[in-house]
Amino acid sequence: MLSADDTIFALSSGQPPAAIGILRVSGALAGQALESLTGNLPKQRVATLGNITNPVSGELLDAALCFWFPGPNSATGEDLAEIHCHGGRAVIRAIEQALEQMEGLRKAEPGEFTRRAFTHGKMDLAESEGLSDLLFAETELQRKAAVRNAGGGLSRKVDDWQQRILQLSALVEAELDFSDEDDVAPQQTAMIQQAVNPLVEEMRNLLQRPRAEKLRDGIRVVLGGPPNSGKSTLLNALVEREAAIVSDIAGTTRDVIEVPIGLGGIPFLFIDTAGVRDSGAETIEQIGIDRARAQFSAADIILWLGDEGQGPAGADNLIEISSRSDHPEHRPKGAKAFTLSPVSGQGMDALVDDLVTRAKDILPDGDQVSVNARQADRLTAACSSLEAMIDESDYLIVAEHLRMARKALDEITGKASTEDMLDGLFGKFCIGK
Repeated sequence: MLSADDTIFALSSGQPPAAIGILRVSGALAGQALESLTGNLPKQRVATLGNITNPVSGELLDAALCFWFPGPNSATGEDLAEIHCHGGRAVIRAIEQALEQMEGLRKAEPGEFTRRAFTHGKMDLAESEGLSDLLFAETELQRKAAVRNAGGGLSRKVDDWQQRILQLSALVEAELDFSDEDDVAPQQTAMIQQAVNPLVEEMRNLLQRPRAEKLRDGIRVVLGGPPNSGKSTLLNALVEREAAIVSDIAGTTRDVIEVPIGLGGIPFLFIDTAGVRDSGAETIEQIGIDRARAQFSAADIILWLGDEGQGPAGADNLIEISSRSDHPEHRPKGAKAFTLSPVSGQGMDALVDDLVTRAKDILPDGDQVSVNARQADRLTAACSSLEAMIDESDYLIVAEHLRMARKALDEITGKASTEDMLDGLFGKFCIGK
């Protein structure tokens, strides 16, 4: 059975072969393991060149730089050793096998190093979520936002709010304890309630920003239209590869095709759908049409290649596309439509520029703190508790609302959390993190 007290090890660098491989060992036996491999324990936080040998066979495995970081002043908060060896597969495998032979050591689970850092107070939950986003960042905008949250941008805001709420709680407790004496001025009642307003306003402003998930998952751009309207050809031109089958046969696309790509440093998810028609579809094609209509409802932007004005009803995120401008049967649309040819490239740059501009209005600003759905839920709960106390005269109830607000904010940073939620988060990390 796995235990949080086990000493763990894993490759923390990229998959071999590579120039350098970094193996990390964390736990109470980390120093003993490093000493067994090198013959001595290096000075603290000093890169030391040493020979790595198998402690059982005495075989030389590699010459490597070794680091020793005693806890609690380490990345995980516990004793930590690092071996910076040559990055060949055989070298790394040999050192891992030597570590695995040592009693009390085991390979780390996904995200276990980061979870130990969280457990030992080296980072809070909001920072851990930012680190997760950073590991999966593929565009510059994703990287900037993830770095901000991993660096504690949201955590600092939450800490500021917590301190201000704690001050209000202290004043309320004073009212409760000394309300029959002259130590507390009567005007404190109004002061306490007035101090809540800017807190709520700051929280609501953050909640009104676009969610962090949109930045992680990308802008959903759905291509829609009747069969054989050129959707797949346009998709291939946008992602610059043959992602979808192109054919003159109507109904070739039966299912949803999703292609993630970065444009202008912004993440997009382009989605090709089955051709939509009201009649004449057989059973399998009709399933594809139903799925296409479901995609329209979830889209951030719809590129409509059908007849003008015949796109999904009520869609205010629709862009009319007059595609195949070089085709003999091309039917132009109105002035607001994009006229283009995916084959020749005519008009494609203008469409991409427009998509990037629209995306910037949908995505959170990479230079600002944003919250994900879980964090937004807890922030909303904190706001609701604070708003409920504004016109409340019973100080016992006011104190409870303040306590509930603090509890909701604690859940953002992980001071109050559940094991299931933590398992879900850290399980997404790679082995060496």
